[in-house]
Amino acid sequence: MEIVYVYQKKRREFGKQVTFRDRPCETAVSIEPDAAYIKNYVERNPCFAEVQSVPEKSEHEVNTESFVLCNRGILHIQGGWPKDVDSNDVEHTIRYKKKIEKDEEYIKSVQLMGTNMEHCIKQNNAIDIYQEYFIDTPDAAAVEPPNAKSLNVYRDPNKIKRAASYVSWYPDDGHKIAVAYSQLEFQKAPANMSYDSYIWDVENPNVPDQTLTPSSPLVCIKYNPKDPHILVGGSYSGHLSYWDTRKGAFPVDTSSIEKSHRDPVYNLSWVQSKSGCEFFSVSTDGQVHWWDIRKFAEPTESLLLDPEKNGNIVGGTVLDFETTMPTKFMVGAENGSIFMCNKKAKNPGEKITHVYPGHHGPVYALQRNPFFTKNFLSVGDWKAQIWIEDIKSPIMSTKYSMSYLTDACWSPTRPSLFYTSKMDGTIDVWDYVFKQNEPTLTVQVCQAPLHSIKVQEHGKLVAATARDGSTTILEVSDGLARMQNNEKSIFSQMLEREAKREKTLEAAAREKRIKAAQKRPNSGNIKPTGANLAELIATANDEFFQTLNDGLSEGDDGWLARPAEPAA
Repeated sequence: MEIVYVYQKKRREFGKQVTFRDRPCETAVSIEPDAAYIKNYVERNPCFAEVQSVPEKSEHEVNTESFVLCNRGILHIQGGWPKDVDSNDVEHTIRYKKKIEKDEEYIKSVQLMGTNMEHCIKQNNAIDIYQEYFIDTPDAAAVEPPNAKSLNVYRDPNKIKRAASYVSWYPDDGHKIAVAYSQLEFQKAPANMSYDSYIWDVENPNVPDQTLTPSSPLVCIKYNPKDPHILVGGSYSGHLSYWDTRKGAFPVDTSSIEKSHRDPVYNLSWVQSKSGCEFFSVSTDGQVHWWDIRKFAEPTESLLLDPEKNGNIVGGTVLDFETTMPTKFMVGAENGSIFMCNKKAKNPGEKITHVYPGHHGPVYALQRNPFFTKNFLSVGDWKAQIWIEDIKSPIMSTKYSMSYLTDACWSPTRPSLFYTSKMDGTIDVWDYVFKQNEPTLTVQVCQAPLHSIKVQEHGKLVAATARDGSTTILEVSDGLARMQNNEKSIFSQMLEREAKREKTLEAAAREKRIKAAQKRPNSGNIKPTGANLAELIATANDEFFQTLNDGLSEGDDGWLARPAEPAA
């Protein structure tokens, strides 16, 4: 850069240099107050002022339109044939293929593509892109507290809401659920009520994946474990129907009214067979029917629930069948009893082998433990009970709940964990290795009573149906879905210990009864009078109040005190 002109200035032309020094303050101006101005002001004492340092924002809500998904199928057929070749003529297409295979350009193209394909195959052989690392490493113990969160809620799409009475998981991967809808209260079905039940996709709670249209509302429904396209349902009218989801909404076949149940079909179960087409059903008419969907005109076999063999038929409410025990099955009854049955008995009178005096009300749930098949779980009143086949009394039971229990099921992945649903809309999770006196987790699903609860095969998702027509899917934490270290052996020892204790108590009670009978050999013919009668009445009163106050201490809520004896 070239400098053209430089400005210069002498120091004395800048002025006097500034110097600073300290000095005391001085009053420059003083304005005296004027009393006339005070009338223009209003005194505020004290004076508060609030200041918000963050910016103010307004809240707005927008409800976007839901995106409805639907499935469409595509049929791919072989194409690309020249016009002079008839693709429907097999011989014509074979001749054309042989002609093309002899063409030199075709051979060169295949060899060129083969080189590229060989390169890709060698890459896949060198590195397994699907390899899962640390698969053999044992899982660390879960440290998070047990919890469950709601994933989706599936509501009855009809205007007239019905109770969701039963739910069944898709057998392979559990990506669908089949839900049965019906009005279970006698003669309370409203006019123009829909009979449809639905199959829901777990990922889409807005629209049912498929509709099932029976002749009567379905009370229960189950997938075929061997063929997930086949479902069988029991209706309120007593009919049995089966569907093939590939053939539409209407049932493929339905049982005739003469050969069906006379009461609602409350439960059914598929039977282990080579064909995978056999199942059996139970109803409150006291009959158990075996069916084959290939011959649906009439049941292949029937059983009357007459445990006393005196003509007094007992209605059945629930079934359980274990595939590892092909001849044994269990039936829960209306009177609270549990029947152990053998299908291969020599005559019908011997098919009911054992009777367990189970509950105070109808048995709503009955299931064998998937890890210890001799033990089974039942629900029929205000508590759940765990049994073993050898003993006619429960070896373990939960405490009495304030609300009636409606269903229960074992976890398929953990031997010591089971779920119970209640009339107040809650689900209790019981982990008997962790604690036995109270549930590990209680989840409020909805305000309506729950009807059915089922766990997905992987143990991570739980489906619960309610009386208001809603079906809720819950996702439980990993600690509730994964088996803990040594859990199976610990729970096995616990079951064996409780079974031994119950057997000892039974033996002691039997000896006491025998000794009492020996002391009074003719006591059965003598009617108690006087002091003996008063003693028997007092003992009966004590046992009655002891049963009502089971699990409670004096002073607790719900404790019932025995009334005072009247004065003589």
